[in-house]
Amino acid sequence: MSKLTDVPKRILIGRALRSDRLSETLLPKRIALPVFASDSLSSVAYAPGEVLLVLSVAGVSAYHFSPWIAVAVAVLMLTVVASYRQNVHAYPSGGGDYEVATTNLGSKAGLTVASALLVDYVLTVAVSISSGIENLGSAVPFVVQHKVLCAVAVIVLLTVMNLRGVKESGTLFAIPTYVFVSGVFIMIVWGAVRGLVLGETMRAPTADFHIRAEHQGLAGFALVFLLLRAFSSGCAALTGVEAISNGVPAFRKPKSRNAASTLAMIGLLAVTMFCGIITLAMTTGVRMSDNPASNLLRGGVPVGPDYVQNPVISQVAEAVFGKGSFLFLILAAATALVLFLAANTAYNGFPVLGSILAQDRFLPRQLHTRGDRLAFSNGIVLLAGAAILLTVVYGADSTRLIQLYIVGVFVSFTLSQVGMVKHWNRHLATERDPARRSHMIRSRAINTFGAFLTSTVLVVVLLTKFTHGAWVALLGMCIFFATMTAIRKHYDRVAEELTAPDDPGDDTVRPSRVHSVVLISKIHRPALRALAYAKLMRSDTLEGLTVNVDPAETRALREEWERRGIDVPLKVLDSPYREVTRPVIEYVKSLRKESPRDAVSVIIPEYVVGHWYEHLLHNQSALRLKGRLLFTPGVMVTSVPYQLASSEAAKQRARRRQEWNAPGAVRRGPAQERPKEPKEPKESPAPKG
Repeated sequence: MSKLTDVPKRILIGRALRSDRLSETLLPKRIALPVFASDSLSSVAYAPGEVLLVLSVAGVSAYHFSPWIAVAVAVLMLTVVASYRQNVHAYPSGGGDYEVATTNLGSKAGLTVASALLVDYVLTVAVSISSGIENLGSAVPFVVQHKVLCAVAVIVLLTVMNLRGVKESGTLFAIPTYVFVSGVFIMIVWGAVRGLVLGETMRAPTADFHIRAEHQGLAGFALVFLLLRAFSSGCAALTGVEAISNGVPAFRKPKSRNAASTLAMIGLLAVTMFCGIITLAMTTGVRMSDNPASNLLRGGVPVGPDYVQNPVISQVAEAVFGKGSFLFLILAAATALVLFLAANTAYNGFPVLGSILAQDRFLPRQLHTRGDRLAFSNGIVLLAGAAILLTVVYGADSTRLIQLYIVGVFVSFTLSQVGMVKHWNRHLATERDPARRSHMIRSRAINTFGAFLTSTVLVVVLLTKFTHGAWVALLGMCIFFATMTAIRKHYDRVAEELTAPDDPGDDTVRPSRVHSVVLISKIHRPALRALAYAKLMRSDTLEGLTVNVDPAETRALREEWERRGIDVPLKVLDSPYREVTRPVIEYVKSLRKESPRDAVSVIIPEYVVGHWYEHLLHNQSALRLKGRLLFTPGVMVTSVPYQLASSEAAKQRARRRQEWNAPGAVRRGPAQERPKEPKEPKESPAPKG
């Protein structure tokens, strides 16, 4: 089994890396940008469409509000980016919003942020993959017919790529992300040239359609609510910004500066792309509807259920470049691919945050362990499993999944910014240097404005999206919060129980006597070896113990025992109900009850077999006994193995496996003699002196 699993593992993931190679996996800015920006940048592929879908409830007349909504989203994006630049400088350890909230607002606030981020990361994978599948499905019918299966396959593929390591996966993701960004900017520039310089008219494929308004003549509070809902949908463009504050340790030195520069580039690119696509959508006359089959009219007639509504970015590209043109096809392919890769932001954020939470004992400690490729493999697998479950439950439907989106991220935005305000207040109370105080006051003002803006948006999101599915995200946050709290209480309780006392206690006092009991089912080689081992232990008392299930077998055992002249008394326990485990447990407990200061050593002979299916045929009684005896204080359980012939064959197979090298598993010489790869000059330590 080891060989069967090792071969595909090395082929898919690659050879294991030494711990001292961690610095070689750090990311330069050109790779960090696509790794951490794929979520934010790809959101421009669906965020404009979400704005228009909400506005279409009031008909085409409501579309003229979309530029103002785009401006509001842009202001919010730049504010959040400016605020998070303060975060990465103040807290470069990778804790991000969780560390900021925990340090400044307390453990409960930190857990709330962590719960929100974990939910958001899972949703990022599910939404991005589902949206990419829907984009690809417009060109490949098979994908539409097997949407859930294809989405799960893509998640598995991304999981394998990330298990290979952050740097390697980032290099693979860089090309499509840069192609997508370049394609969108070329589309915006060429659209501006055609419209403003050449004076050409560009028409989207839906420009001649009409929208049947679900609610005519909205005004007053109803109109305001609709605009707020459209704004909250457009805020999906902000998802992924927080990932950099969690991923600062993945950057090359100087980490904080590189992370802040990457964050600024992400903000400028996302704002420009989002506003550019909204503007072109208005110019080319894009029409969208939440229910296109009945609400989109072509020549006064509904388009019907067979109509496939293409995303806004696809319609704009067709209007600007022309349907079927080279640039149109390139942008369409890059859009579908970058939506898949947008999930990579979560694959870099979730495992790091999970590792920090595990280190703080809020999640299982296994999440703090790095895998063969120095990535947090357990966290990556856990994220993939949760995303697959969510994708299957919601049928890979991005429209349903996106309603759950952005609640968690704005919870973390708000608490993080409030924490940063308190952080600056604490430092200003002790800082006396005028220059540093001036910098802190400016940073506090940025974070204060960010806290006000994100808290306002959080209220808007909760009000407009709660009944549309946001309650599921809140429920997920509550489940994560309760689970992490319970895990921390468990670890604290165990640590308290395991703490060694300063004064001598029962654990350090030597037992008065040791009673050794050898379990005997019949006299065979394993039993004789167990008896010989028990005699070597020099216990105060030693006896064989058997359970009388079959009187004939028990009588034969006694006769064989006496015939061989075994100088160990044999104790027979009656079992009228033919049980084996309970009589042994009760007998051991009776020994403990008679002499509480004595220790009881239960010695169990066991077969060692060489095939997995043979384990099903042997040692089942021994396993049940050991499981029960572990819960009995003062009882030590010892297994005496006896290797059968099949185990020798297994040993030979293991030796051959050691001599056989899996692909990528060859080690070239001792680790300490292995020459290190030359590092870049900027990472070399400065000479002293």
